[in-house]
Amino acid sequence: MSNYDILVIGAGPGGYVAAIRAAQLGKKVALVERDHLGGICLNWGCIPTKAMLKGTDLLHAARQADRFGLAPLSPVIDPARLVGRAVEVSGQLTAGIGFLLKKNGVEVIWGAAHLAAPGQVEVAESATPAPRGAKGPGRYSADHIILATGARPRVLPGLEPDGQLIWTYREALRPAAVPARLIVVGSGAIGVEFASIYAAMGSKVTIVEMAPRILPTEDSEIAGLMAKALQKRGIEIRNGVLIATLDRQAEGVIATLSDGAVLEADRLLSAAGVVPNVEGLGLEALGVTFDRGAVRTEGAGRTSVPGLYAIGDLAGPPMLAHKAEHDGIACVEAIVASSDAKPHKAPIPACIYASPQVASVGLTEEAARAAGLGVRLGRFLLRGNGKALVLGEPEGLVKCVFGAATDSLVGAQIIGAEASELIHGLTIAITLGATSAQLATVVFPHPTLSEALHEAVLAARDGAIHA
Repeated sequence: MSNYDILVIGAGPGGYVAAIRAAQLGKKVALVERDHLGGICLNWGCIPTKAMLKGTDLLHAARQADRFGLAPLSPVIDPARLVGRAVEVSGQLTAGIGFLLKKNGVEVIWGAAHLAAPGQVEVAESATPAPRGAKGPGRYSADHIILATGARPRVLPGLEPDGQLIWTYREALRPAAVPARLIVVGSGAIGVEFASIYAAMGSKVTIVEMAPRILPTEDSEIAGLMAKALQKRGIEIRNGVLIATLDRQAEGVIATLSDGAVLEADRLLSAAGVVPNVEGLGLEALGVTFDRGAVRTEGAGRTSVPGLYAIGDLAGPPMLAHKAEHDGIACVEAIVASSDAKPHKAPIPACIYASPQVASVGLTEEAARAAGLGVRLGRFLLRGNGKALVLGEPEGLVKCVFGAATDSLVGAQIIGAEASELIHGLTIAITLGATSAQLATVVFPHPTLSEALHEAVLAARDGAIHA
């Protein structure tokens, strides 16, 4: 008889959510973790970076105090206090996860997991102290095992992190001092967010991106607007180049780019994406099938091995916390229902919390055209939105992509104030298959930023009022 009905390996957003949902559905559940409850997201990623970005946003707003009728201010960021608050917020959430697991009857096993055999997990001792009440090393069995081991920073040849001169997001979140000059390699969400943070703290930031433009997976128009916004804040952007050689000095680095340009900096942040944590689990010996470095899954997380499932970053892109949570719930509910049916493929929004924010969901204009869809666009500039003017953030754009044949919304992109809080409305619309005709009849409150969504929909129907 197995020790557990369901055993989850990895306590990041996908893993702890899957464990709690399984317990809610009456299963005996264990959650194995070797480092931090909450995983990278709560401890080293999503949450602490947003806490730091909030501080830099307040700095930017305070420097414009006179525009809002206040006496001019001369604020200065205290990096130690900024980092301290990020750590504090992360700690609160991590403690909350421990409470939720206990409340739902999920047993925590502390250590490094290895799949010894089908349905068998060997847990070795962890270097990180176990939380109170957690079980320790040993062999555990389960009818179903869910892998939620997440991902780690991608290491580029020649740019191997050393914790001093070459950073990953971990070092960038705990700087001993703010570098006067910082090179950021990669212009995805991680790179752009840290570029914004360090530029606000006074670093001279240069982004190096091998693609022809920054944010290469985003809509090209939105990416262009972001590039202009970053450059306006003093961030230099080098597109279409690689670091050919890197000379590590005693107190800094000298980077020679593929076009021959030479950059000198105190620190270099490697932000070239992440790769799934597939190593050390014993997957190859069990015959697990892989796909481009991730575990290949079918349906609700099922792998090629019966009773073994993979969710979140381990199962491939998009590598986002909310996607992992969605995966976890879908996986558990399929297990409990003994269903082989594929779950509804929900559109997954993506957000970049730089200044300005970027949010997107579904197809970009380019992707829709490449797929052969007839496209009807709706665009609305935030400078025509009253609330954006009130906030002092009139720069931005809402873009809606409709299929010409069906009139259904197939994609949406936003750049500007609170884009991450606005995108859910358009995500719901895509999920429900809403048309421009239906969305045009929705009443939005005034004055709000959300009215810009409505105007973009109306623009697709040649009926925008404030454009």
